[in-house]
Amino acid sequence: MRVLVVGAGGVGSAFVSIAATREVFTHITVADIDLDRAASTVARVVEHGGDVRFAAAHVDASSRESVTALARAMRADVILNACDPRFNPPIFFGAFDAGCNYVDMAMNLSTPHPDDPYNRTGIRLGDGQFAEHPTWKNRGLMALVGMGVEPGFSDVAARFAADELFSKVDEIGVRDGADLVVDGHDFAPTFSIWTTIEECLNPPVVYERERGWFTTEPFSEPEVFTFPEGIGEVTCVNVEHEEVILMPRWIDVDRVTFKYGLGEDFIDVLKTLHRLKLDSTTGVDVKGVNVSPRDLVAATLPDPASLGDRMTGRTCAGSWVKGTGLDGEPREVYVYHLVDNAWTMKEFGHQAVVWQTAVMPAVAIELMATGVWSAVGIVGPEALPPKPFLDLLDDYGSEWEWEDYRDRAPIPQ
Repeated sequence: MRVLVVGAGGVGSAFVSIAATREVFTHITVADIDLDRAASTVARVVEHGGDVRFAAAHVDASSRESVTALARAMRADVILNACDPRFNPPIFFGAFDAGCNYVDMAMNLSTPHPDDPYNRTGIRLGDGQFAEHPTWKNRGLMALVGMGVEPGFSDVAARFAADELFSKVDEIGVRDGADLVVDGHDFAPTFSIWTTIEECLNPPVVYERERGWFTTEPFSEPEVFTFPEGIGEVTCVNVEHEEVILMPRWIDVDRVTFKYGLGEDFIDVLKTLHRLKLDSTTGVDVKGVNVSPRDLVAATLPDPASLGDRMTGRTCAGSWVKGTGLDGEPREVYVYHLVDNAWTMKEFGHQAVVWQTAVMPAVAIELMATGVWSAVGIVGPEALPPKPFLDLLDDYGSEWEWEDYRDRAPIPQ
């Protein structure tokens, strides 16, 4: 499988380090607007035992034509979009024009409802991509959207539970929490602050069978969720996320939510950024220079990919599923993936959050390469068989787990 990775940031670089250990990836081109950054990613892999399977290239991710030209030149079978979701449209359509399959880890951005943003959806996450399903299907191409850890693993986990553990699913709640600590920083997000601001300050989406998709206010419905393996109780709140859009399309379920364990301090910072309009992506004039406030915030914070040697702790992602078990009795389970930062730094040299995100598309693309995952059109992870993915994820050296959770159900705060 020949892969073009667009974006040599933390997740893109971690993907390359992971893929270097797998023979199915016959060639990987790492491309970025900053050629030096792409070259550094390749050099790092070669230094740690990589080979001529890897190349660096320049690409302008905001240009459909630039993506198409590079994909054709590299004879790519699939493009992995490792950029912020604002670049999705040109990369997505660039892959289509080049006749490539496509994988991303976050779907097209949403636009809140203009009149009633905290009750009604406007343009939902991924609407622009799903609108292209007929054209991709007619071309015989596959666009696998939302294939990171969340969305991604969480969707596979939910599909596994629905198929293997339940006769009826009432509710799926994706829950993300951690006990990670970054030494030396009062505020240092472990993932892209640009994306974090986008998903946390947009109106969260909830799905209910009778209402369909609707929205609430940011940080609504706080609850205490007990995460496994000693992470313990974490307060989680509603956040806009793709799983709520994806799961009801392929899983028969009454309700879907996504809640994130942000912590009070983190929420306070995000609220302050919003009050000061520093979350805005609209440029403002600063002494003759047009500056996006959100880009400025991102530039003032440490690069999440650089924090690994100052991080301790673990991150946990998964799906809590409630319904009727195969024996006809009420059941609740949590299917999860937990990663220790010490392990990812030792084995791959990447911090836990970016590594956990990057390993999931690596597994998915390997399944695409071997034909185990095969589809045409725009598909989410839950549209494909979950067991092969989970078995291969174990083979990558990072096991997933599930536990019965009736005694640890979420507690409204």
